[in-house]
Amino acid sequence: MHELGITRNIVAIVSDAAKGRRVSRVTLEVGKLAGVMTGAIAFCFDVVAAGTPLEGASLEIREVEGRARCRSCGTEFTTPTLYTPCGCGARDAIRLQGEELKITTMELEAA
Repeated sequence: MHELGITRNIVAIVSDAAKGRRVSRVTLEVGKLAGVMTGAIAFCFDVVAAGTPLEGASLEIREVEGRARCRSCGTEFTTPTLYTPCGCGARDAIRLQGEELKITTMELEAA
């Protein structure tokens, strides 16, 4: 379960950025093509955050749809999987979104 390691990294990154202040909320963007189980991150978060400035913080995860642009016809289309072909039948596409795993915001408690 690599989500445990990912969650540890998220907590470490946010803890460092918070510079000792308490964190009340963290928001992530996770692409549906990133190969990450968002439920597993949510499950691990409270345990990993215990004893850190993130203890008790809420976690919001926003899932990002996969999108690509066909190299053959130029059409932009939704890609629910990494191997979804374009409507023209071509499979040669540039992925535009859906593989991200980003910490987008963190909210700090008042000092």
